Amino acid sequence: MTRSSGPHTLHDVVIVGGGHNALVAAAYLAQAGRSVLVLERLGHVGGAAVSERPWAGVDARISRYSYLVSLLPASIVRDLGLEITLRRRRISSYTPDPGSPEHGVLIDHGDASGTAASFARATGDRAEAARYAALSARVGAVARAVFPTLTQPLPDARAVRRAVGDDELWQGIVDRPLGELVRDSVGSDLVRGIVMTDGLIGTFASSDDASLRQNRCFLYHVIGGGTGDWDVPVGGMGSVTDALRDAAVRAGATLRVNAEVVVVSPDGEVTLADGERVAARLVLSGVGPAVLDRLVSADGDEPDAAAREVEGAQVKVNMLLRRLPRLRDHEVDPASAFAGTFHVNETLTQLDSAYAEAASGRIPSPLPAEIYCHSLTDPTILGSDLRSEGAQTLTLFGLHAPHRLVTGRDPDASRAELLAAAQASLDSVLAEPIEDVIYRAPDGTPCLEARSTLDLQDSLGMAAGDIFHGPLSWPWLGDDSDAGGGVDGGVDGGGSRGPAVRWGVATEHPRVLLCGAGARRGGGVSGLGGQNAAMAALEILDR
Repeated sequence: MTRSSGPHTLHDVVIVGGGHNALVAAAYLAQAGRSVLVLERLGHVGGAAVSERPWAGVDARISRYSYLVSLLPASIVRDLGLEITLRRRRISSYTPDPGSPEHGVLIDHGDASGTAASFARATGDRAEAARYAALSARVGAVARAVFPTLTQPLPDARAVRRAVGDDELWQGIVDRPLGELVRDSVGSDLVRGIVMTDGLIGTFASSDDASLRQNRCFLYHVIGGGTGDWDVPVGGMGSVTDALRDAAVRAGATLRVNAEVVVVSPDGEVTLADGERVAARLVLSGVGPAVLDRLVSADGDEPDAAAREVEGAQVKVNMLLRRLPRLRDHEVDPASAFAGTFHVNETLTQLDSAYAEAASGRIPSPLPAEIYCHSLTDPTILGSDLRSEGAQTLTLFGLHAPHRLVTGRDPDASRAELLAAAQASLDSVLAEPIEDVIYRAPDGTPCLEARSTLDLQDSLGMAAGDIFHGPLSWPWLGDDSDAGGGVDGGVDGGGSRGPAVRWGVATEHPRVLLCGAGARRGGGVSGLGGQNAAMAALEILDR
């Protein structure tokens, strides 16, 4: 499938960028007998889905950027023969009441009565647990209807709506701002916040935002696996990337690192920073659409980047602790509270107030945040000495920290301000300052780091630190939801419903497809962008 073209080699597919989606695409295409070349700018593949040891002399291997798995279908794991282990968390979440942190809601999948009791203690309403459970059951029906479609050509919206079978819920998620559904479904500000956070991870919006970007984010966060559960990758996120890399190489794909692409030609040729040119029948883009625009415009085309809405809205803090911090809530063991998602200052009122503060140019106070402890579920990411000492990792994901707050500022100063806001927010619900339990490296350095949207942009090439590479799209066609889907990417000009559109991976250029988080069903550690692009590419190449 590889043939000579003058002094060059013509590949079936060249993939720009070596993130986890690119590796999925490479593995599928190579398994099908196609010649595949992956070009990665960094010295390693994996993009944001990697594990690293950030503190010298400390044997802790953390998932530095992406950290949980929700949307990775079992079919991709089977198709590619991936040897990975994902562990389900028994504890869904713990949410202390910001006004009275002595009480909190612990949602424990293994203890329904204990969960109901915690709802009653924290909200003063014995019926709130039942209301929350009823909403979860309704959303579960959406997950079961939508998730199986993600590895198939895009379905029609009407067919998905029929499969969901709950028109009122469909309208609440798809047609009206999510805040309306949340307020109609549960009664307390605290529990409303628990529901709403799934719509705001990496997404800058209010609960009643007319754009419905919070609704689309919510949908992707509650459908994973058909259950909405978020799983912990054993060995860290790098174990997922390692398995994908091995699958791609085993299938025959060629992976090149330290290979920066500076130009992508719409006719299928890419140029590297050292001047080397590589030709392909199709180019798959694992970089974001805004980055692809720049690469294509370097070939002389007018850039479309001005039309791209990209802005990350988060800060991530990685920590290693000597032990878990004490809680003000004596009814809950810290090991349970931190095993799931620990919500900090995320009532619905606080979330909307934080959005308003950030929109006006200020770091929110308090900063809404979500925390979890990987090492409680998977101790293998820590060396034996750390485990015997009782050390634990802690990952904090701060919401409503949009890129505009750090744009044009000194990276170190802005990072320090965001870290201070995150620590202050966390301390407000703990029984002791988090600083008191931070582990220190042999040189005395605290094992703590903050990663802002600037860091994502500078280190990983994500425009504006946007983890989704742009606004999320509905995972179906029709009912005006195919806006932004681009034009057909089939080399045969197959019309508005050609392979690239049907699989949600089209760009303006017939020989260039999206295969990363910017694909229609991209986002998260899912492999969907890669799988969908591979399916479209095989259809096109077979023609």
